[in-house]
Amino acid sequence: MPLSSVAFTFIISAKGDYMKKAIVVKRPEEFNKIIKTGSCFKNKDFVIYYLPNNLGYDKFGISVGKKIGKAVIRNKYKRKIRSIIDEYKKVYQNSRNYIIILRKNCLELSHEEIKKSFFNLMTRQKGAKDEK
Repeated sequence: MPLSSVAFTFIISAKGDYMKKAIVVKRPEEFNKIIKTGSCFKNKDFVIYYLPNNLGYDKFGISVGKKIGKAVIRNKYKRKIRSIIDEYKKVYQNSRNYIIILRKNCLELSHEEIKKSFFNLMTRQKGAKDEK
């Protein structure tokens, strides 16, 4: 199987202790389905698409484009997002598939500012109407 057809999705453990990494084969068609048919919330730092699932837990896909920087920088921001997801997992446990797309504006922010922006967007999606 080509490596390009494998995506990394992060599943919150049932114990709630930590976010464990699971490799999930996720075809581009499935990724695009969440983006095309799911709901969307955005701010100047993130675009978050979500779609309900029947799994009983949330799954996250994190996308950081090449415009953000080279691989080292992109991976650094993915790690930051994973740590923020782990920290605020109680806020958004609602059996959804999330795709989090990082915007270039995040490069200018500190970790605390990224955390605040992400938290505000995730809490906003609970009660507000969709932008899509």
